[in-house]
Amino acid sequence: DGMIGNIYDMGLALQALGATEEFYAPRVWDCAQAFSVVYSHDYRQPMAIAQVLPALVGRSYLDAAGLDCAASARTSPSLQPSLSPKLGTTGAHRAAPITVHYSIINKLQGRHFSYTTSVQVPGGSTLLKVLQAAEKEKPDIFSFQTKQTSWGPMVVSIHGLAANAEDRTYWQFLSGGEALQEG
Repeated sequence: DGMIGNIYDMGLALQALGATEEFYAPRVWDCAQAFSVVYSHDYRQPMAIAQVLPALVGRSYLDAAGLDCAASARTSPSLQPSLSPKLGTTGAHRAAPITVHYSIINKLQGRHFSYTTSVQVPGGSTLLKVLQAAEKEKPDIFSFQTKQTSWGPMVVSIHGLAANAEDRTYWQFLSGGEALQEG
């Protein structure tokens, strides 16, 4: 469907494929399909934007060493207006509320648990808003902690159970059994 990894990996994957296209023959890469995913996504995280922009202008970070800054045609590449992505746009009106059924399940380590709740959040809300709404309603069950990263907040603990790099455990977020591409 054009997705390479997840929406956060897309920028780097497009850069890598663009920089190495002469080395991955004979398979054909459907560049247009991958770029249609990028163009249709509303990027909001600065790191994701920084990684996808070089691919959108036909360059990669690997090209930086060979740029001729004196050549104005190279320093300000233009995109066709119809292909310009909507980066970081926000709606002017408030979305209608939606009901989200949220479950936390641990069957791997420590004391196993499974809890479910339903919360209302505005349509288009982030996963973080859903977690906050659940925690507000039942803080003893749906508590969570985040850590700030260059990609934004990352959930590191839910219901007192923390991710652990040594044990290779982490929280996975699913919607209808499918892993979320972004929060």
